[in-house]
Amino acid sequence: MDARELLEARGAGELPHPGGTLLAHLERVHTTLRAWAEPDHVALAGLTHAAYGTDGFPQALLDLTERELLRAAVGKAAEQLVFVYGGCDRGVVYPRLGEPSPAFHNRFTGRDDHLDGPGLRAFAAITAANEIDVATHNPEVLARHRDGLWTLFGRMRRHLPDPAWQACVSTFGPPGAG
Repeated sequence: MDARELLEARGAGELPHPGGTLLAHLERVHTTLRAWAEPDHVALAGLTHAAYGTDGFPQALLDLTERELLRAAVGKAAEQLVFVYGGCDRGVVYPRLGEPSPAFHNRFTGRDDHLDGPGLRAFAAITAANEIDVATHNPEVLARHRDGLWTLFGRMRRHLPDPAWQACVSTFGPPGAG
């Protein structure tokens, strides 16, 4: 079963999400990451980033006991990114993202881990693609969170690939731009 089939089988096409369904959102994130020339495993992680739920979208499509099922669909590297992304305790991790090697508090395990440079870049790219898609499909989210997201991505700048940073600038602009 490939990633899209797995997402469809687990109901992603039925779950409401800004811009339509969760599946539509996940596909747009995947398309964005491809457009930014991110590696295959990063784009596949973007396609499935909400498989275990996230700190901002708690509806899980897969239980953590089913990690092997996702690995079979997307590969080990992509699944590991999905686990890190879904496990990210945003309230703890986001303020640390300006650091060269921030500790990632995993809400699933309760542990702090560290990502290497490519892992940080992948996490930052997926985060940017996700938040840009949510904000552009929900004007209320954009109006309410523009300045906070601008601050977040400014903090993450050292980890963001250039196309992602340019998209953040054009979407969120400097504070007060909206």
